[in-house]
Amino acid sequence: MKIENNNQRGFWGSRLGFILAASGSAIGLGNVWKFPYIVGENGGGAFVLIYLLCIFIIGTPIMLAEFTLGRKTNLNPVGAFKSLTPQTTFTGIGYMGVLAGFLILSFYGVVGGWTFAYVVKSITGSVLSFTTPKEAGTFFGNFIGNTGETLFYHALFMGVCIAIVIRGIHGGIEKACDILMPTLVFFLFLLMIRSLTLEGAMEGVTFYLSPDFSKINSNTILIALGQAFFSLSLGMGCMITYGSYLSDKESLASSTVYVVMFDTMIALLVGMVIFPAVFAMGLEPTEGPSLVFSVLPTVFTSMPMGQVVSVIFFTLLAIAAITSGISLLEEVVAYFIDQRGWERKKTVMIVGFGIFMFGIPSGLSFGAMSDFKLMNMTFFDHVDNVASNYLLPLGGMLTAIFVGWIWGTKNATEEIQKEENVFGFPWVQCWEFLIRYITPVAVGTVFLAKVLP
Repeated sequence: MKIENNNQRGFWGSRLGFILAASGSAIGLGNVWKFPYIVGENGGGAFVLIYLLCIFIIGTPIMLAEFTLGRKTNLNPVGAFKSLTPQTTFTGIGYMGVLAGFLILSFYGVVGGWTFAYVVKSITGSVLSFTTPKEAGTFFGNFIGNTGETLFYHALFMGVCIAIVIRGIHGGIEKACDILMPTLVFFLFLLMIRSLTLEGAMEGVTFYLSPDFSKINSNTILIALGQAFFSLSLGMGCMITYGSYLSDKESLASSTVYVVMFDTMIALLVGMVIFPAVFAMGLEPTEGPSLVFSVLPTVFTSMPMGQVVSVIFFTLLAIAAITSGISLLEEVVAYFIDQRGWERKKTVMIVGFGIFMFGIPSGLSFGAMSDFKLMNMTFFDHVDNVASNYLLPLGGMLTAIFVGWIWGTKNATEEIQKEENVFGFPWVQCWEFLIRYITPVAVGTVFLAKVLP
């Protein structure tokens, strides 16, 4: 049964607005920061092919399932599961999602602050004076260890997210994404053209696109599975929340395909920006997580028009962080609006401030609290571990099981087919098979691989 929206909710103003916002949620630092270095560490083109297959097996079925749950109920993750299966323990999946959104944004806001800082430092030129990745890495380490700077940019990032979400769905999130997402794509194409025109860039293109299957093993496949799942912001309920603002007149199936394609295109384009530039400058593509903040500043330093490129790149990174940050904040806000009856403005301010405060220890984990460790992990590491390794894969797996077996693919398909064309939902049988049998097993495998020694 569809629940009427209260005046604190709303709908997307257009299908394009929804696709851009959902894509913005999916296109986060996982695409711009994590994907390139994972490709670099796992042999280039062969990994990309496996990743694309995993996107089809995991990403698309779960995303469609989450959109369907949201639109069917017009509610946040907790409300969605509760309304479809009252008085059952499956409501716990929704609570896990809301908690995951809260925890992830608490440390994501810290990393988002780093991107803001590097935009400023690129404009001033302070990140463009290095000759080696080691020098750039030392600079980055000193920056994240500076309590005042770290917390200032963390607060700035959260402030931007709050300012957008407080304006609501159509007037805030949708309008912001309508501007930010085309800007992100434009910047990406500019950077790709610049990278490809560097001497020696084609070596990087070859590494990126030429498959070398000798480097593929079971661990590589597992990494691809995990990246496909995490890159789409699945398992935390953000897509359920965004789907809850979607009109019955819109096609769920095609919207899902567009979002997945957009997200994947961005990830692939980032690779075409980074690898040609890294190879052109004679550096290694296997630098791991330090690739963005340590290796790339060195690349920009050596590159003609390097300062301009650096400003654009870190602005792009900041945009990706913002579009994901607002979706995480909106998910938690939607819970209090739907389930507690809170007014939006008050909710956004309270929730946003609460997330900021909880994120302070994460922000200090590389400086004032760097020696405060439990089981050899900092506060930042623990929050990341709980959310990313436990809550997200469990949430994704249980969502697939819920839609596939509890609520049932028949009910889900009826919702999906409301506004499909005359041919109906063309790949319904494939989706039903994947969401019932393949996807839960694949996500469960990712979960076990992360939590078992």
